[in-house]
Amino acid sequence: RRHTRPPCTRTATSACVRPMQMLLSSPVLAILGSSVAAAFTAQPTSVAGFTATYTAATPIVAQSSPAARQALFASIPARHGHVSALAASSGEPLRICILGASGYTGAELSRLLLRHPHAKIVSMTSERYAGSPMSKVFPQFACASSLPVMTKLEEVDWSAIDMAFCCLPHATTQQVVLGIPEDIRIVDLSADFRLSDVATYEEWYGTHYAPELQPGAVYGLTELYRDEVRGARLVANPGCYPTAAQLALDPLLRAKAILADDIIIDAKSGTSGAGRAPKEATLFCEVADGIHAYAVGAHRHAPEIEQGLARASGSPVTINFTPHLMPMSRGIFESIYVKLAEGQTPADLEAILREKYADEPFVTVLSDGSVPQTRHVRGSNHCIISVKGDRLPGRAIVMSVIDNLFKGASGQAIQNMNVMFGYPEDTAIDGVGVFP
Repeated sequence: RRHTRPPCTRTATSACVRPMQMLLSSPVLAILGSSVAAAFTAQPTSVAGFTATYTAATPIVAQSSPAARQALFASIPARHGHVSALAASSGEPLRICILGASGYTGAELSRLLLRHPHAKIVSMTSERYAGSPMSKVFPQFACASSLPVMTKLEEVDWSAIDMAFCCLPHATTQQVVLGIPEDIRIVDLSADFRLSDVATYEEWYGTHYAPELQPGAVYGLTELYRDEVRGARLVANPGCYPTAAQLALDPLLRAKAILADDIIIDAKSGTSGAGRAPKEATLFCEVADGIHAYAVGAHRHAPEIEQGLARASGSPVTINFTPHLMPMSRGIFESIYVKLAEGQTPADLEAILREKYADEPFVTVLSDGSVPQTRHVRGSNHCIISVKGDRLPGRAIVMSVIDNLFKGASGQAIQNMNVMFGYPEDTAIDGVGVFP
């Protein structure tokens, strides 16, 4: 192989086992399933078998001190940068593991990575469908004979992996990342590492099981934080609503062209954003022929949007954000109402956005007075933005559309992977939208 990890020689002790046992509380065990829980809460002899089986570098969780884990995690990009260089230059495909492959984001990742000339999916996990091919869950993969059979998490051979995509439920990835060998780079599609402030995360999602790793996680909105993504070991893939909102508003706030204390986001989403697990709210009869608001005043993406906009503004930002569920499978449409700064016009906003995204392959700013539509970005990694003046003086409407499964999840995850490993950024995700 182009790089081979030496066998782990660390002796398994209670220090190796106890952190996982503390991290995996009963709610987390319920999410992961008994088989995964058993793998992470085994006796020391089993932990020794775990490291020997994978012949991998010592997992971060083996460091008994939180401070030591944080220091180790922060130093990973510098110590393992050669892995990315070798992967990009060796001619061998990047070896990919998809954790949680049987959900919508996992399926979209699989579909796109099959087109990637520098990547090969060598491992896919699903606790529910372990032992089954992907085509059993998604029949469209019947022709994808190169995909491996799905396995349980504890069966992954980490010594054969270069890159992992985590498509696991919220509050699950934190524990899993702690157990992944340190020279494997990760893009996490859950919310587990998106919020930099641990207290804010716990207010909205519950206990943070790896707070010492949070400072080392990079927020992966590629167009805005490309340089940080390039050197990251762990990238927190943004949420769908935050992606559309920040692409539209970040340049305007940085230019001081709009007021930071008067932003209203009226958002619409397709049902796939709620995931694949059966829910009454996403049953056909509950969604068809209508539209309804949900999580009014209390949606988890609000603090993520505010975090990003505050970073752009340089001061705290509070938004009014209301999401709505639409009778469609894919798509995000955000109508964003803003107040112009003194002397600014809607044309100025458009000019700022055009300049910012002039060289970006996946962001288009309309200039002919037209408005974007979700069907124009369906099945693509593109974001289309438009600015219109309001009838009220001093106000404007900024519209932003994306495909929530593509640019809002799996497509952006691959975009981040391409940046991390030095591949052309649009590799495997450069197609136009599917319409009709």
